[in-house]
Amino acid sequence: MPRDEVEAAYFALLRAREELDALRRYDEYLLAEAQRLRRTSSEGEALLDAVDRRLTRALRHSDQPLAQAVTARLAVIGEERARLPERLEAAEAYVLACEQEHAHIRDRR
Repeated sequence: MPRDEVEAAYFALLRAREELDALRRYDEYLLAEAQRLRRTSSEGEALLDAVDRRLTRALRHSDQPLAQAVTARLAVIGEERARLPERLEAAEAYVLACEQEHAHIRDRR
């Protein structure tokens, strides 16, 4: 078997592993981002509770748009996380297929 074919299979395997690792890091990021958004919202509300509402009037006009933006971002994060198990499963299967292909080509030599 030509060396180029073995190398091509090896590099395909490396790319597949990188993609799988990237998906796993993305899942970790999404989880951390959702936690950060929830924590920031609850901390902001707790801080605001300690201040006289009359003094925060200038800020209140931005409360609802901020809450809507956080809710929208959390929804997108939820949608992405819902799709990730399928994407991870496919990536894991592809890594396995690449490993098998590389081993098969390498062993035929």
